Amino acid sequence: MLAATPETGFGAGGFSIGVDEAGRGPLAGPVVAGAVVLCKPVPEGLNDSKKLSAKRREILDISIRESCAWAVGVVDVDAIDRLNILGATMLAMTQAVGRLIDLLDTLPEQILIDGNLSPSGRCSDWKTDAWGKGTPIIGGDALEPAISAASIVAKEWRDRMMVQAAAEYPAYGWDRNKGYGTKDHMSALREHGPTPHHRKSFAPVAQLTLI
Repeated sequence: MLAATPETGFGAGGFSIGVDEAGRGPLAGPVVAGAVVLCKPVPEGLNDSKKLSAKRREILDISIRESCAWAVGVVDVDAIDRLNILGATMLAMTQAVGRLIDLLDTLPEQILIDGNLSPSGRCSDWKTDAWGKGTPIIGGDALEPAISAASIVAKEWRDRMMVQAAAEYPAYGWDRNKGYGTKDHMSALREHGPTPHHRKSFAPVAQLTLI
């Protein structure tokens, strides 16, 4: 979960960290945040991970992790159930940013965050005095290349985790649905019940545990 060290440099001036998450909505699996500093040359074709084909996203993920500085934060289902999904997302973002700053051993000029909220004031581990409050950008994963890169890294990292989990619990189709509440996932959930990877605080899972 630590980052690659950039070999080609940030270019002139200060640098920005882009931050995004993957996995707020699924019924199973962790929430994962990515933090990326784009280096030279910037990978071509960056965009919101949801707007990319699976193949293109995979290619870009490899390119980003080979040429950029990056880190991820992973918050598991127990913490999601304990903190709620917003708190878990803020924690994952904080973990990713902290790991990247530690690796680079220098502070960014700015931290750009997809969405309308920053972990500053919402996660006690966010170092506002050192890192600043962060700058939330609605739709930032399609507007800011560093956030786009973070969204790709987070999405691909989480997808790989769900494919691994699917090998242990194949009935739920996580290799295809990545933990979202699709028809096949819900059918398996009703038939087999929740697994340790399910978020028991999420309504569809919580309702089944009461039956």
